Amino acid sequence: MFRLFRKTLATHSIILCCLNLSAQSVPDTLKLLNDVVVRSYFSNQPLLKSTASVGVLTSKQLQNQSEQSLIPAINSLPGVRMEERSPGSYRLSIRGSLLRSPFGIRNIKLYIDEYALTDAGGNSYLNLLDAGTLNSITVLKGPHGSSFGANTGGVVLIDPLKLRDSSFLSASLTAGSYGLFHQRASIQKQWKNYSFNFNQGYQNADGYRENSALERKYASLSQKWQYTKKSQLRSTFLFSDLNYQTPGGLTAQQAELNPRLARPATNTLPGAIQQQAGIKNKTLFGGVLNEYQINSSIRHIISIFGSATDFKNPFITNYEERSEKSAGIRTFLEHQLKQNKFHLISNMGIESQATGSDINNSKNNSGTRGLLQSQDELKAFQTFYFAHLSANFFNNLTIEAGTSINRYSYSYKTVVPVTTPEAKKRFDQQLMPRLAVSYLFNTHAAWRASVSRGYSPPTIAEVRASNNVINTNLQPESGWNYETGLRISGFSDRVFIDLNIFYFHLQDAIVRRVNANDTEFFINAGGTKQRGFEGQLVQWLVSPNSNRFIRSLQLRTGITLNHFKFHEYVVGNAVFSGNKLTGVPRDVFINSLDVEFVKGFSFFAQHNYTSSIPLNDANSAYADSYHLIQLKTFWRPYQKNKRFALQLFAGADNLLNTSYSLGNDLNAVGNRFYNPAADLNSYVGLTINFK
Repeated sequence: MFRLFRKTLATHSIILCCLNLSAQSVPDTLKLLNDVVVRSYFSNQPLLKSTASVGVLTSKQLQNQSEQSLIPAINSLPGVRMEERSPGSYRLSIRGSLLRSPFGIRNIKLYIDEYALTDAGGNSYLNLLDAGTLNSITVLKGPHGSSFGANTGGVVLIDPLKLRDSSFLSASLTAGSYGLFHQRASIQKQWKNYSFNFNQGYQNADGYRENSALERKYASLSQKWQYTKKSQLRSTFLFSDLNYQTPGGLTAQQAELNPRLARPATNTLPGAIQQQAGIKNKTLFGGVLNEYQINSSIRHIISIFGSATDFKNPFITNYEERSEKSAGIRTFLEHQLKQNKFHLISNMGIESQATGSDINNSKNNSGTRGLLQSQDELKAFQTFYFAHLSANFFNNLTIEAGTSINRYSYSYKTVVPVTTPEAKKRFDQQLMPRLAVSYLFNTHAAWRASVSRGYSPPTIAEVRASNNVINTNLQPESGWNYETGLRISGFSDRVFIDLNIFYFHLQDAIVRRVNANDTEFFINAGGTKQRGFEGQLVQWLVSPNSNRFIRSLQLRTGITLNHFKFHEYVVGNAVFSGNKLTGVPRDVFINSLDVEFVKGFSFFAQHNYTSSIPLNDANSAYADSYHLIQLKTFWRPYQKNKRFALQLFAGADNLLNTSYSLGNDLNAVGNRFYNPAADLNSYVGLTINFK
């Protein structure tokens, strides 16, 4: 695979050189790739100089994909894999962190602006967001607990549509295969020192499989008030009403005979349609942030955030209801010192959260709640203190050091079937350090290296899994991550190469096991040794703003090579040590082409190759490798009125009509591993903007 990467790099370089001979020269002031800025920690930083392994999705990259799903865009990032067992049922894996996530997102920390979307219990509802309303996404790969608290997978930083200094009105409509309908509207108003942005979205689809329909109603409001020259107050509020059906996993034979089938009934269990299996989630999330520039070198930020969730899950075996309420605070003080060619930035702060979960399980009478079977009350508490130093010498050597002290505990109380007194489980304090260095050889090349410790306690969904038993024996997982990388930009900043290798040793890994009645539980079982390579090549073959027929042309290539193995992993009499990590493909190659023509025409294409995936810990079953091709075309007619803009677009997914499963049920009972994804499907739409 490394040989293939070298061939790809060589081929692209030859093409670039040939085009350079005929294309107009690019002005030295045109920085197409080298000036990409990322929000890696507490402030923005040039990507070339960043010490972290970062994946960035800009607003342009998000717009190139369909607005109804984040999956194709996020899967274009090396080392990152997003899945959905059915539309709306997101799972997110960064460097193999999917092992303990049968559904949802765990082991990864998510933020919207400076507000933690992940609650104190370790749960993140990314599927609540409307993909068309997001401005950018930054993914920090590997443990980043020194600044963001407990995680071993990584951190996702989400920027909603930013409040630009302008007023506008925007609306979008999309219709497509399998009953897809997506509508979005945005309005922004800018006054002298105050602005607001309101987004509304509605999405509905029948789904490719039986019992896989989705409906989401979404609204968000962002505000910014610059109440003094040195101070600003920001806020973000969102409400999402998400309702999607879950068709359930199929065996290989069932998926081959009829991939659109929902999970059928067996001799002992009813089917997904009979039980009306699905998820109903209503969540209100909000946060308020104050930023105060005390003087030219000291800045203070404080944010307060919280959420309330009403969650219902009629499942094959029961009907679960959860009422979740969360509150949190994050604050830090930043100091900058500049002397000659030395620049020091220091940050110190605290983040604290609490989440209360009332969980009821009843009998599922064909989608209707029946007799109450169990009721538990759990509360999670998470606090960490963090400090971070970043020192830059002579504008080319950057040394970063950070650490955090983490405290995590939860309390639990059973109400039904037998009421018990409240008890508390407290874990030992954990230190999560990180040391990193970046050296800028010149304006076109930089080397980086880092070592960091990750730590992740069990989530509430793992402590109290679907077997309705509170497992106080479950312990946190932790591990050390080592990595080094190289970033290069060249050909007048028209080529950007990002290479990274890493080694992560995870201990006391939390893994999912399934009972014969299809309920789940979690155990600590050994660990993993994860070695990997991530590479990305970005090339402007034709620079933007060219006067030619092709106004711009960009190629992207992403490569992920995983060598992930279980280590000292024993369950009963079964020994899985040395087996491949469940749910992780060995190789992933992503190639994309983005072309803009004259007269407002543009074209985007993306190819995804994913190798075979082990479906159980024994490695006795695999999902086949697959190729996916996605296309999207745009037409922006020339408008004499600069205050009005129209864009028409059309796209297609799975152009090769590949049979594949985008989200597998790992270690499934009865070998029901497969959740077939949609075959060839398409969509059309339009966007209107008024200024």
